[in-house]
Amino acid sequence: MTRKPSDDRPQPPAPAAGWWRPTFSYVTGRCGGALRIMRERGPSQMQFWFLALLIGIGAGLAALGFRLGISALQRAIYGADDLTLATAAERLPWYWVLVVPVIGGLVVGLILDRFTPDARVRAVADVIEGAALDGGRVETREGLASAAASLITLGTGGSSGREGPVVHLAGVVSTAVAKRIKASPMTGRDLLGCAVAGAVAASFNAPIAGALFAHEVVLRHFALHAFAPIAISAVAGTVINRLEFGGLTEFNLPQQADLAFYVELPAFMLLGLVSALVAAALMSAIFRADRVGNWLMARTGWPRWLRPTIAGLALGLIAIPFPHIIGVGYETTAAALSGRIGAAQAVLFAVVKAIAVAITLGGRMGGGVFSPALVMGSLTGLTFGIISTAMLPELSGSVDIYAFAGMGAVGAAVLGAPISTALIIFEMTGNWQTGIAVMASVSLSSALASRLVNRSFFLTQLERRDVHIAEGPQVWLPQKMRITALIRRLGDENAPSPDLARNLMDGGAVLIEGMALDRALAEFDRSGAAFLPVIAAPDPQDADTLPEPFGVVYHVDALRALNQALSETAAEEHG
Repeated sequence: MTRKPSDDRPQPPAPAAGWWRPTFSYVTGRCGGALRIMRERGPSQMQFWFLALLIGIGAGLAALGFRLGISALQRAIYGADDLTLATAAERLPWYWVLVVPVIGGLVVGLILDRFTPDARVRAVADVIEGAALDGGRVETREGLASAAASLITLGTGGSSGREGPVVHLAGVVSTAVAKRIKASPMTGRDLLGCAVAGAVAASFNAPIAGALFAHEVVLRHFALHAFAPIAISAVAGTVINRLEFGGLTEFNLPQQADLAFYVELPAFMLLGLVSALVAAALMSAIFRADRVGNWLMARTGWPRWLRPTIAGLALGLIAIPFPHIIGVGYETTAAALSGRIGAAQAVLFAVVKAIAVAITLGGRMGGGVFSPALVMGSLTGLTFGIISTAMLPELSGSVDIYAFAGMGAVGAAVLGAPISTALIIFEMTGNWQTGIAVMASVSLSSALASRLVNRSFFLTQLERRDVHIAEGPQVWLPQKMRITALIRRLGDENAPSPDLARNLMDGGAVLIEGMALDRALAEFDRSGAAFLPVIAAPDPQDADTLPEPFGVVYHVDALRALNQALSETAAEEHG
């Protein structure tokens, strides 16, 4: 028989007050020590993988919150989210459909006017620029304002997508971490890639495409050192999505599309070329609308916050007869993928959607371009499929597969990312049986569209801002680098005499302190000199009088610095 312990048995001493303080101090001390090591030496591989996991979770939560915020706002205003938004808007009074985008545009205009220096929404192009030129950092204040503006745009009738703001919002998350640990440019870019992968994966429930999107579009390389952490972040973002939505795909196709295989592949190749033209037309319309908006604001002198308001008014007028333009457009895409739209209606819907997207983005309302490209692609593919299967019904499979392939082809042409776009399409639909047809269309659309624009919508945007990332690091690195670190002070042992510097300056050969390296190299080519004098920036009030030279830059030093920067970039991209 087991003896029951008596009440007077010795008891362990009760914990003293504040017993937790030593443990807490130990944990915080260890964390602080780890953070100090990461700041001084950079994160180790295991530490970086852990950071990738945290960033993937943070970016996934940001993407999920953005998506749920749009849906909540749409339900509050229109009584439905994007999956049934067009149908719900048809039942609303016309004045409600008209007024809501105007109010949304006004709020967007005020936000951007207050929190951004140029009243412009930040999106994927700015993330690409941050990866290439700013060590993986993006603008934080402007990024948060852009996310808020885009959420309001999509919730109040704007015709754009959610991926652009989500990608930049993810960049804000990684930028905060990079600044906290004082990450090197290479580490900052890898952290940015992790954040983008997590956000795209969470936004589209597409882990494979999210990881490849970060490599193909943002980092623009497939370096092995970045692959594992980016994959970890993409998986983390996908888990965030599936905790909320389960394993559901974005589009539920009613049946598996049938392909008549080899005899039908030439039709899909032709669809790819048609899709490239549609994508180029969509991008051209957006850029033209932006130019018209710039001209109108400059000509009238109206306040810049009024520009999204005017765009909202135009969208409201279009949405009264064509409510399908409201929001991201998933209801229209699903209808096209299931063949529930006729050819004439599909053409009309595509034209009106392109106009609405151009007004939204040209009017600086906010949002992305990928989801509208999916809408345009599904409508293009459906129209092409209806015509081609009617011409040769005995050699044709299902019409639906053409909408499926067209969606990927136009999306890939706009993004300039055939690999990740094709995978996004597969993961969003769950249809992996038609890969050959989609790849045939995507490959030809990407090849043709890259020659009609500067490789993609985003890189063309940067070209229009005089940022030449599309041409490779040999072009944008000299634009980024400055001559300041290369200056040899006059009077130093390794510098020429001041008289020689003044003689060159008298001949018109001179560099200005802080000048970009590409301009300095052009001046070396023009003058043929071995070194050039450097002066401080002239006084704008007295432009005729140049300051005295205080140093020189040698041509060989400039070339050596550029060669070292190119070598480091090549090592990062192939490491």
